[in-house]
Amino acid sequence: MKILVTGGAGFIGSAVVRHIINNTTDCVINVDKLTYAGNLESLVSVDEEPRYAFEQVDICDRAELDRVFSKHKPDAVMHLAAESHVDRSIDGPAAFIETNIVGTYTLLEATRAYWSTLSDVKKLAFRFHHISTDEVYGDLVGTDDLFTESTSYEPSSPYSASKASSDHLVRAWLRTYGLPTVVTNCSNNYGPYHFPEKLIPLMILNALDGKALPVYGNGMQIRDWLFVEDHARALYKVVTEGVVGETYNIGGHNEKANIDVVKTICLLLEELVPNKPEGVCQYHDLITYVADRPGHDVRYAIDASKIERELGWKPEETFESGIRKTVEWYLDNKQWWSRVLDGSYAGKRLGVLDESATESEVVK
Repeated sequence: MKILVTGGAGFIGSAVVRHIINNTTDCVINVDKLTYAGNLESLVSVDEEPRYAFEQVDICDRAELDRVFSKHKPDAVMHLAAESHVDRSIDGPAAFIETNIVGTYTLLEATRAYWSTLSDVKKLAFRFHHISTDEVYGDLVGTDDLFTESTSYEPSSPYSASKASSDHLVRAWLRTYGLPTVVTNCSNNYGPYHFPEKLIPLMILNALDGKALPVYGNGMQIRDWLFVEDHARALYKVVTEGVVGETYNIGGHNEKANIDVVKTICLLLEELVPNKPEGVCQYHDLITYVADRPGHDVRYAIDASKIERELGWKPEETFESGIRKTVEWYLDNKQWWSRVLDGSYAGKRLGVLDESATESEVVK
């Protein structure tokens, strides 16, 4: 099978590409604009594979998308390309409207035009898999409530509103045009190759450098943490076995308050890097509480029972095992993250940091 993955140079997208190339016999066409968050150095382990191809294309560029479809003739699309950082969406929502809404529309239309040329057998087998976020559901009130696939949408930020809009477009293209679509909504991802502006890698790298560990508000915002390699397995399950028209929530079964995530990282660093930066007595002394951000949701939590029941997927990593693997990866891969921090991975220095946590959350 040939799978076209949009946003395949991003954090989750690169994990999906690596998973497909390393664990299946399928081919991948990685379509990525290479914004600041796209990093081809996350794909060096697979970029020489004959089953992997890269196309630097903006999903808002219809002509280029038509060229890619005509050239590669994919059997499925996994749509991960998106502007996904909450803080950036608050400061400048226009890019989120353009990429997440207009870009998804453009991709849907390019896909529909290509799909309409396929034989009846190939049309039935084709899938358009739209990867979204739990943030579209808004905020949970009760301490025991969970987001299910039927939870009403109540997005709180320009980012989550733009993702909610893209979800609605995908479902409309199924109902109106018959395009075989499936949607997944995931909780907070973490793991190797996570962009250093995000909560978990930001805390790790700041601590190693003796810098403040800034936490929004009181740090009691709760998120369900999903190890990115578990997520990649789930996404491949959905694109290959998911039922057309269905939605699948994907979560890690690991609800943690932000402050507890930061404290866990500090404890692991005490164990793994006991030689601290000058002037630092304990890593947790670096924790600094800062003013909360506008519209900050208090709690997200995913009910992922449907995907386990219907497709046989469940996470392999606990938060404890996953966070240890993540901290160890950053300790062992300084070259990767140092090139992101100094901008050399893209030939330019990064702009302002956005400390949200992938398709979700965080801290400033």
